This record gives sequence, structure tokens and C-alpha cells, in this order.
Amino acid sequence: MDLRTALVLPTHTFLDILAKRVMSVEYEIVIGLEVHVQLLTKSKMFCGCSADYNGAPPNTHVCPVCLGMPGVLPVINEQAIKYAVMTALALNCTIAEYTKFDRKNYPYPDLMKGYQISQYDAPIGINGWLPVITNGKEKQIGIIRVHQEEDVAKLNHRSSPAGETYSLVDVNRAGVPLMEIVGAPDMRSAEEARQYLIMLRSILQYLGVSTGNMEEGSFRCDANISIRPRGVQELPKAKVEVKNMNSFRAVYRALEYEAERQQKVIESGGTIAQETRGWVEDKGITVSQRSKEQAHDYRYFPEPDLPPLTLTGDRVEEIRTRLPELPEARKARFVAQYGLPLYDAQILTASKAMADYFEACLMDNNKGDKRAKFVSNWLLGEFNRLLKTTNSEIDSTRVKPVQLTDLIDMVENGSLSGSAAKTVFEEMFNTGEPANLIVAKKGLGQISQTSDIDNFVEQAISQNPAAVSDYQAGKSQAITFLVGQVMRLSKGRANPQVVNVLIKDKLDKISSQK
Repeated sequence: MDLRTALVLPTHTFLDILAKRVMSVEYEIVIGLEVHVQLLTKSKMFCGCSADYNGAPPNTHVCPVCLGMPGVLPVINEQAIKYAVMTALALNCTIAEYTKFDRKNYPYPDLMKGYQISQYDAPIGINGWLPVITNGKEKQIGIIRVHQEEDVAKLNHRSSPAGETYSLVDVNRAGVPLMEIVGAPDMRSAEEARQYLIMLRSILQYLGVSTGNMEEGSFRCDANISIRPRGVQELPKAKVEVKNMNSFRAVYRALEYEAERQQKVIESGGTIAQETRGWVEDKGITVSQRSKEQAHDYRYFPEPDLPPLTLTGDRVEEIRTRLPELPEARKARFVAQYGLPLYDAQILTASKAMADYFEACLMDNNKGDKRAKFVSNWLLGEFNRLLKTTNSEIDSTRVKPVQLTDLIDMVENGSLSGSAAKTVFEEMFNTGEPANLIVAKKGLGQISQTSDIDNFVEQAISQNPAAVSDYQAGKSQAITFLVGQVMRLSKGRANPQVVNVLIKDKLDKISSQK
């Protein structure tokens, strides 16, 4: 439609056509993540105060350095630098030979000194990448930089009975070693972002540099998201930063919501404002917090109280040789060593604690790949279900690896049915009691003796004459139905294999007598 045609059309018709063309545009999401990671050091980044502040009374892990008192001098935590180098190496980064600390100036109540000691133009690691698998396809997500800084104090917002609001400052967190990992805007879906975070946290846990606990704040994520017409290569000028997401699920939901919101704004003729928005979990929405139309002027300059650091090639290579087995390598080994399907290996090794538990179950394994698959099925099935239901982690479970293998032994040797085993395991999960004790207490042992099962088989056949007729008519599925009836009558204790044989024998005898 050219301009002359548009001029002769009624206004509402022209606008309808234009709206349909806008609606027909396909958009793609552009996502980049900034992740802050608290490091597992004993002391803070620039002083000797304990970094283990969780649960401590407010303002008890403090000293003049982390309080920002005049005249104090910071000292670099060597272990924190080593952890940052380890992380950068694991993320395939180039390690800088020269790095330094800078002062990042901004006024905020949680910043004790009025500036944060961070890194600006000379980070520890640059130009890395992280492999992410979604929908069975692997993609490399770029890592722009890995740098070291210090955490800030924590503000606790309160309100008085009269409705007045105020904030209390807890300085315990101020100065805790904080590593920032800035990802490239390479992700094109909320699922890619979620998988990126899962893999990144897994690597950090394998390295032993962080707990990676999002709820406790040791693994914090800010997401930059924008949308653009599919096929356009240029990055959008306006992007939205989303904060306050404290779980992988929250990140996924926030990005899904924000992408849809931005598309609706554009399709209604509006423009995307460059701003910071917060995720409201209970409402499932993002809300505007502040405008970011202008870049912050942090007035970076080199930290005068700290010397630059030189990371020699020999020192970096020494750290590289000490890196532990990482998730990708462990996944490949699980496939080769234990004969696991790639899917099982990928899920098991995503969590270091889960992978450690799996291998602990196979310490004295003399049953080969079959036992490995049995253990994998239990971990990815009932065990994982109960962990999710109780919102717990496997490294805090009451069920020890040897207890799980004892339960699997009972199923394999026929002393416990598969259905009863699930009941027993749930009791083990809740109480920590061993399987044999629960089986004895609840009378759940499997019945395998023919004489003990005969009565249940007779009842099932006499109570279901229609199934007998179906079998005689050539419908073999009647046996499956009758086996289910026997299992019901025996409360799941009868051995299904024995039941199947007995039912078929009795039905054949009934048929031959006619």
C-alpha cells in the first residue's frame, strides 16, 4: 500500500491495516545476565572480620575497615583473588596479567565509605564463554568479564505502629568478597537464561568457591532484557534491568513476563523506557523502580590504598592444574564409566551434591551398569520428587547413600515390591530410619511363596468373572487387570512375577475344563 492509496482510505481502515502489520512482526528476546557471587572465604575482602555473617546478631562482624572509618587501610584477601581466577578459568576466560582495584563512587545508605572498592577497566578475566543446553542443543553464551569487589551493608526496612517508615543498617555483610560475572547479551529465551544460571551455579559449587544459594543472597542475578524484530542484528537502544529475583523459577517467570510486557507496549504504539524494574513474586509482575535514561557517573579512579596485582603465567597455570573435575567432564565420565544415558548424566551432574551422592551409592558396586541405572532412577524419580516437595537439598537429607542401596537390594532380591519400596523410601526420607526396620514395623515385606499368594489369586478370579470371560475370548490384557486386583488385595506385597504366572495357570485350567 503506497501513500496515495492510504490517503483515499478511511482513517480507521488505514490504522487497522497499520496495526495488523505491527502485530505481524515477530520479535526475539535479547537477554544478558549480571551475576554477583559471594565467595566462601573465612574473612572479608579487605579486613580480618569473619565473612560468615548469616544468623549473627546485627553489626557484630565489623571493624574500622568495613565500617569505613577515616584513616584505615584495606588489605587484599589472597584467597578471594584465587577463587576469582579459578572461576574465570572455568569459564574459559583470558586471565589478565595486570589487574587493579578502583573506587566506584555513589551515595547510598548501605555503602559505608561512600564508595565501593571494585574493578573497572582491568578485570581479572575477560572474553570467556559458558556452554548451555536447551532443547537438546548446545550453545555458547559469552562471558564479558569476571571481576572482584566487596559486598555492601544490608538495609532492613521497618515501619512503626504510627505508620512511619525507617531503615536499619546491618554492616555484617559489608566487605564480604563479592565476584561479579557479566554475561554477554547472547540469550534468546527465558529458558536459556535459566539453564545458564543453573550451569553457572553448578560450576561455582564444583569449584568450591561459593554456596550458590540464591535465597541466602550468595548468588544474586540482575537481568537486562529487551526485544527486537527477528532478523535484526543491532542491539536495541533501550533495555530494562530486572532485579529482586531470588530463584531460578523467579528469573524464568520475570523474563517471560517482561518480554510479553515489552511486546505489548510496542504493539500498542508505545516505546520502551530504559529503566530498572523489580520482580513482585506474589503478583507475578515487574514494577518500575527508577529510570535509567542516563548512565550513572560512578567517577571511577584507581584505589590509592591498594597496589596493582600481577598474575604471572606460572601462577595462573598452577591454579589451572588444581581445578577440580567440572560438570561437563563429570557428565562425560558418567556416560563412559557407568553406562548412563546422556540425559541421566546431565541431570545428575548439574548438582555437585547429587553427583557426589550418586557415586557414594556405587562405592562397593559389583553389579555394573544395571546398579548405576537403578540408583539413577531412584535419584531422578522418588528422591528428586521429595526434595522438591520439601524444598530441600540432597546434602541435607536424612537418607544416607548406604541406606538407599540397602533399599534397592531389597527390591532386587525380591523381599520388597517396587510399589512398597516407594512407601518405605518416603518414610526413610522423613525419619532417617533404615529400610529393613520400616519394612518390619509396617509389615511391608514382599510375599513370594506360591502358597501365600494362592488365596489372593482365587479371590481376584472369583470376584471378576468378566475378566475370566475376556481371557477366554482371547483378550490377554485381562491378566494385567487381574494382577492389579491381586496387588490390591495383598496391599502391594505380592510378587508381581509370581502373581502373573499363577493367574495364567489358573485361567488356563479353567478354560481347559470347559
